[in-house]
Parts: sequence; C-alpha cells; structure tokens
Amino acid sequence: MDLQPVVDSSEPLTHRGRWFIAAQCVRGESTWVTDHRDQWLENGIPAMQVDRAAEFERRWGGLILPPSLEYDGGPKMLIGSMPRGRVDRVGWFVAGPQRVSTAFAFMIGPAGEFGIDGDRWVPLHASIEGWIESLALAYHAADYAQQISTIRGDAIDELPLSDFEPVTEVCGLADTWWRGPDSLIAVYTGGAECFGAPRLRVARVYAGLDEWGLRGMSGS
Repeated sequence: MDLQPVVDSSEPLTHRGRWFIAAQCVRGESTWVTDHRDQWLENGIPAMQVDRAAEFERRWGGLILPPSLEYDGGPKMLIGSMPRGRVDRVGWFVAGPQRVSTAFAFMIGPAGEFGIDGDRWVPLHASIEGWIESLALAYHAADYAQQISTIRGDAIDELPLSDFEPVTEVCGLADTWWRGPDSLIAVYTGGAECFGAPRLRVARVYAGLDEWGLRGMSGS
C-alpha cells in the first residue's frame, strides 16, 4: 500500500485537529465500499446506509491514526464497512478494523456518532471528528503536561469537574474532556457502559501545562 502524508483542511476540525492529521497521520487507498457495494445491496442492506459508508470512505477512508491509550489503540484504519451478519443494524456501519482482537467493534451510529459495539452499543463522541479531536488533544496534553495521573473506577467521582469547562470540540458523549486554567482532564466511560462494569471507568489528569501547552488547549 502506498502511504502518503495527509493534509486535511476540513472545516469541522480545529487547527489542532488539522495539524494532527497533517503531522501524525498517513493515508492509504481505500476502495472497500466501492468493492463491496453491490454485494451489500444484494444482501438487503439499505442503499442509504451504504451511501453513508461511501461518504465516510470518501472523506476518511484509508486514514491511519496513531494509537489511542484507550480501547486497545482504536481503529487500525478508518474504513467504512458493514457489520458481519447484521443486516438488522440499519443505520450503523463499521468505522474500521481493530488493531488487536477485542470484544467490541468500532462503529458509526445512525446520527454519525463514533462509538463501540460490544455487549451494547455506546456512542463515545457525536462524530468521527470528535474522536480525532480527542486523540489530537491527548497527544498534545501528553507532550506539554508536567504530570499525568491515571484514576480508575469510583475515584473518578472525586474529580473537581465543576471547576472545569467542557472541551466542546471533542463532541463528548460517553467520553469527555474538561479544560481548567493549567490542566486538562479526560474521562473515559465508554468501556464501562459497554460491558456494564463501572470499574472500567478511566480518567487521566494532565496537570501543569506550560505556556505552549496552554496555547494549544483551545485548539484554535
């Protein structure tokens, strides 16, 4: 596969998100939807659902993102596909294959949400752009924070989130980011909701962001 640096100036992404894609990602050719379209339609998958996957492939197909800390690294590559043997899942399509074997799949929901589907479907972000922004912010925060703390389970309830403001560009649903004067907090509850296991909740506190870190917190 011929991989090329990616330059994507899509408006929904912040400057930080666009820089992240241009500097940290590569993109290979993806024709998965085109190659399988007729087969999916013959198997009874609605044309509108296939069209949504085709649009996803047009914009994001072949994009390889750096691994995330959560969800076993995230999708290996963004490719629109259909759930195997699940023609009943009208509106959902697969966002890309896992990097490793997992008990869940990465999916795009009926309203464009990006999430995981295991014991149950859980939307993590309201859009694929939100997932990309979250990943970009995690890499940014890790570069500039003086201290990174990981908190799990019920201890997350003790975080002073009322003193922080939500980071809107990540379009958070089950997973959210919070911005403070000199720190960022990421809260991941998707795995816990997917498998009914509160102990799987995870938060990361990125404290002591320096001047350059603070400049990039807003993403503008």
